[in-house]
Parts: sequence; C-alpha cells; structure tokens
Amino acid sequence: MSDKQRNSKNDLTRRKFVRDSAVAAAGLAVGLSAASGKAADAGAKKTRSYNSEMKYRPLGKTGIWVSAVCLGGHWKRVDKMVPGVFKDGKKWLSADLDMEAFQKNRYDVVSQCIKHGINYIDACTWQEVVAYSRALRGRRDKMYFGFSWYQEEMRKKEFRTAKALLGTLDKGMREAKLDYVDVWRITMLSQSSRHTKDEVDEMMEGLEKARKQGKVRFTGLSSHDRPHIKWLIETYPETVEVVCTPYTAKSKELPTDSVFEAVRKYNVGLFGIKPFAGNSLFKGDSSPGNPNAEEDDRLARMATRYILGNPAMTAPIPGMINTHQVDNMAKAVTEGKLAKEEREELEAAMDRAWANLPGHYQWLKNWEYV
Repeated sequence: MSDKQRNSKNDLTRRKFVRDSAVAAAGLAVGLSAASGKAADAGAKKTRSYNSEMKYRPLGKTGIWVSAVCLGGHWKRVDKMVPGVFKDGKKWLSADLDMEAFQKNRYDVVSQCIKHGINYIDACTWQEVVAYSRALRGRRDKMYFGFSWYQEEMRKKEFRTAKALLGTLDKGMREAKLDYVDVWRITMLSQSSRHTKDEVDEMMEGLEKARKQGKVRFTGLSSHDRPHIKWLIETYPETVEVVCTPYTAKSKELPTDSVFEAVRKYNVGLFGIKPFAGNSLFKGDSSPGNPNAEEDDRLARMATRYILGNPAMTAPIPGMINTHQVDNMAKAVTEGKLAKEEREELEAAMDRAWANLPGHYQWLKNWEYV
C-alpha cells in the first residue's frame, strides 16, 4: 500500500470514527450495560471479531469498541508452558522469539482470544511487538493492535524528541512488518512528571504527526503517575485518546480530584495493567496441574469483575500464557457483579497480595486510591 493510499484510507476511517463518536461517548457513560442498548449494540457489532458472548466497551472518543477484557503483551510465566524459552534465567524479556514452541503458544493464545471475541492486544516492548505481529500475520484485521517500543521511547533521554520518537515508530513498524498501528501509546517514565514540559510537548508533536501521516489511528500514553496523568489528559485533550496505567482489584476512586474525573470529562479510553497485582493475587505459579489452579482461576475472574465494576475503565489487559487462561477471562465477563461473599473473599485475597508484594512492586500500593 502506498503512502497516498494509506493516508486516504486513514482519512476515510477517521471520518467514520467521528460519526461514531456520539455512540462511543454514550457507551462510556454506562459501561458494560451499554451492550444492552440499541445504539451500543450497533457499535459493538461492527467491531473486530465480534462475539455475542463477549461484552464490549467504547475505547473513549476513538469510536472503536474493544472487548471488556483484552490481551496484555507480557508473558511472564510462559516458561511454565514452554520450558527453556527464557534465555536468561527467569527474565521474561529474554524469551527466544524464534523458538517454534513459543511461537505456537502465542499463536494459539491469540487464536483463542479471537474465538472469544477478545479483540485488542497491547504490546509495549520490541519483543512483544515482534512476537504478536507474527502471531497476527494473515489475520491483522481480527484484532486492534496497541504499539509501544518502550526501549526507544520516553524512558530513554535520547528519544525525547518528536523526530526520535517517529524514528522508533518507523523502525518498529518496519521490523514487525506493520502497515499501520491502531493505538500508539508511548511509554513514559513511571513517574512521568519527571519529564520537562518541553519533552512532553515533543512527545505530543510526535504522536500528532504520526496520526496525520496515517501511520497510527489513535494516540495516547502509558504512565504510573496518577496526578500527572490527570494533567496530561486535561492539557492535551486532542492527543491523549488512550491511557494505559495500573489498576488492580484493590484500586478505588478518590472522592475528589480523581484521575477518573478527567477520564470521564475528556472521554479517554483506559486500559488497566497489573490487574492481578503482578501475580501476587495467586497462590499457584500457573504451571500445568498446579493444585491451586481452580482457586486462582476463580480469583482471577473475581478481580476482573471488580475492575469492570468501574464503568470508566475500558478493560483490564492481563497477560495470558495459555488458552485456558483466555477461556477463564472470557468466562469472567459473563459472570456479572460480585456477590457480597465474593467481594469479601476478594478483599481478603488482595490483602494477602498487598502483604506479599515483592520489592519491585511496592509502588502498586500508590494505586489503591486513584
């Protein structure tokens, strides 16, 4: 496809999204219940890999509808399914992307997502971008693709200009053989307020240019800095269409000055990472035949249902290492609100998770009140 053809196609798509924006805004206001309304039904049924058993939420003001649970790029425990895949001990980013068993694992997980109507993948490392682009080859139109190449984005000083960031996007798309990206959400410093205003302006310029060039359809960011996220949404409302940020089964909305005030006001799509507190919620290790598997499955579903109880959340994005976990997440969407006994069980489990958080995840405690 030539640049001219791609830009023309992108312009047509964006005009359609403008027409759909009213539907998307209405859907955000009512969350999962939107799936029962006529306007919401019409919007959801046009989405990729629509499945009547899955529920869908509008991705903020983008006009597209994504499944109520999506696929996070991380595969931190995939070595339980593919022994020997990690080339450097237990470091998940050292996965051998060319290992046939690993490629089959990722392909099968993506296939099961498509089967259930899960239609968004969030990839935030070069390894994830490459691995999931391969898994989607020949069926790119079945899922929306979220792109971030954090190793060459705002976390590195030399990539804090619009020119450098656009170079990263071009490099990533070239290496992953992507014609376009649905969502480019640049990964900022975890404490993104440490970026200067000039650096943030450069980032926003890069996002806008990429969208105008037709390389990306929608733009946003990832940060762990609650007050700064709110400021970013309020300061750059035309550019910040999607945010990716922590949200666990322990998280609660602040009564005043909450991030969600800005999310609702500016109709921002919101993906939640670390829904299971970095796996601290679970007793088992996800290995086949683990004696805690049934209980951990139930806890995963309850945590997902808790998160979906906040209508301002678009979807949690758990990493999934096998097709069973995909089935379990699809089941969670169908189970509805938590009963009182379930809520109490989940609260106790999250108290244990909070107490057992490893040192490198202590920062998650800052996300108890959002």
